[in-house]
Amino acid sequence: MPTKDRVTIGSPRVLIPGAASEPVTDVLAANNNLDACDHDGRRYLAWRTAPTHFASSEAMIHVVSTTDGESWRFETTVALACDVREPRFFVFKGELFLYFFTLGVDWRRFEAGAIHVTRLIDGTWTTPVAISDGDCVVWRVRQLDGVPVMTMYRGSTEMYSNDPVVTTVEFWTTDDGLAWRPLSPTNPTAHVGGTETEVVPGPGGGWIAVTRKEGPHDFGSDIAYLENLAGPWRIRSYPQKLDSPYLFRSGDDVLLIARRTTSFHGDFDLGLNELSLKRRTAILRLVYWATSKRTTLWRIDPDSLALERVVDLPGKGDTCFPAVVDEGNGHFRVYNYTSPLDGMDVPWVAGQLAPTQIYEVDLHVAPPA
Repeated sequence: MPTKDRVTIGSPRVLIPGAASEPVTDVLAANNNLDACDHDGRRYLAWRTAPTHFASSEAMIHVVSTTDGESWRFETTVALACDVREPRFFVFKGELFLYFFTLGVDWRRFEAGAIHVTRLIDGTWTTPVAISDGDCVVWRVRQLDGVPVMTMYRGSTEMYSNDPVVTTVEFWTTDDGLAWRPLSPTNPTAHVGGTETEVVPGPGGGWIAVTRKEGPHDFGSDIAYLENLAGPWRIRSYPQKLDSPYLFRSGDDVLLIARRTTSFHGDFDLGLNELSLKRRTAILRLVYWATSKRTTLWRIDPDSLALERVVDLPGKGDTCFPAVVDEGNGHFRVYNYTSPLDGMDVPWVAGQLAPTQIYEVDLHVAPPA
């Protein structure tokens, strides 16, 4: 039975602005980058709020929590007089950590700073501290086969400049959640050309990974099988750029939520091989910014690494930075952001300059017949 026939999506419920943001002051127009997790009987939600999607000194990360999904409690706000992004929860040794990275304040530039962490101790969130050098972007923090692993990438500061550099992905690990080091000290670079990178266990062993590529080294995405996290990648490349990837498992199904462009059959890589890498990179990014977007559920075949588009989730305009909480028996709660669902379907860049909201939606994946 095709995967899409086994998927049920509920009606979206807007949380921000709404019930989740009621205990918070200073909720601005753009509400986007987010994460969610369960810890010690509560569900935690963190998100970035700012005037627009672009860098701003007014950006903040708010954290709230709930026990019933209806009434939310204020936890903390991260405000550092610079942009703050990519909040990432991680429960480790019974403690709740929140990682994020800093950005500059010039909306025209992407000036990545250091990865930071704050943690919850006896009901109080600690003052954030830096745990990396500059030009580091955290993407995901998970325990993989009992090993704490952070996926992060370098090279982003020059990625959107007139002379973009080749990015590199690294896997880090830790003993205490505070001090992080390369998982493979002798070969810290796990992938060349990728940025946002996800890894989950494969149903038959090993690991399935996804990373997006937006030039100048390569364009689109790589889906890969890794026999071990420090080993080589068996890669299948795609012209689609799977932005903001979130990988998760439902039984033996390897599922992915990522942004999809609605134009050019969903492709980011449009060829243009006759152009220089610099010009090709600039044109492909401009085309991508000027086209409409969706939040999409995909399935990955763990053997062939084939990518199958299953169904679109709610989302349009500026959309897709998902978090998924596994509620058991094929039931998942998805948190995501979007331009207003009752508004116009605008190009991505127009949505980035306008208000966005955060919603939750129930996703059920039935087992195969």
